Amino acid sequence: MSSATDLSALDAPRRTRWKLRATPYLLLAPALLVTFVVVFLPMAEAVVTSLYELVLFRPNASRFIGLSNYVALLNDPVFWTALWQTCIWIGLTVPLQMGLGLVAALLLNKEFAWRGLARALVIIPWALPSVVIALMWRWIYDPNTGVLNDILIHLSIIQTAVPWLADPDRALYAVIATLVWQGFPFFTVMILAGLQGIPRSQYEAASIDGASAWRQFRHITLPGIAPILATAGLLRIIWVANSMDVIFVMTGGGPGYATHTLPLYAFIKARQNLDFGYGTAIAVTFTLLLGLVVAAYIFRSMREVER
Repeated sequence: MSSATDLSALDAPRRTRWKLRATPYLLLAPALLVTFVVVFLPMAEAVVTSLYELVLFRPNASRFIGLSNYVALLNDPVFWTALWQTCIWIGLTVPLQMGLGLVAALLLNKEFAWRGLARALVIIPWALPSVVIALMWRWIYDPNTGVLNDILIHLSIIQTAVPWLADPDRALYAVIATLVWQGFPFFTVMILAGLQGIPRSQYEAASIDGASAWRQFRHITLPGIAPILATAGLLRIIWVANSMDVIFVMTGGGPGYATHTLPLYAFIKARQNLDFGYGTAIAVTFTLLLGLVVAAYIFRSMREVER
């Protein structure tokens, strides 16, 4: 009897340790289940769909063709055009948003009258719906009634109205400027929060040592906000890469294919042309490419942290 009691007493700590170890996984289980159902199942279905010729307006709508859709991508000039323009779209938009957000955050971190109002107003572009912003900027760029041409002509920068969204050489950059204006408040808020966390004593000590404003920015401010810049930059890369609503409303991907990006091209193929197999193959390919970029970004950030 006593031996059985002793064994039960020994098993009690083991059961307690097991419960303590299992509790975090049990708490995470609902979130993991929802993520699996909402994210991973549709991703798996997309991969399967990309292996089919699935054109809804044809009599035989669904036919397994293996990797033929991916082979067709390699010979599709529009895909390569959209891929290059996606790189431009991300490569210009995110750095410009980060730079403008950094400047705005540094200004809003200083003491001046109505600073609270200025901090509230800077959120407006980020708070407005993307469709509203796209319609507003499409009117600004309008060659007949838009205010941008009126201002530039008044300042003698241009002599005649410029069709910003109808010019294949300017349309993409015009849309990029719109998205930069919409997205820079995100960086402003994130960086401003990081600036608030840097102790003032560090700047005071640097000033006593005779450090200039630039040296203080380089050796105190930048290291203090570096983790925030890395995290915010990664999030914006993902969001900007998948953003297509502003392009779709402003130009519809035109003129021609001048503002096509891969997400927009996949949407047009799948939703407008009803070619779900090929459109899904574009989306899967873009997801893999974006995943490689994100993985490289994370790997580089981890190496910098280890240093």
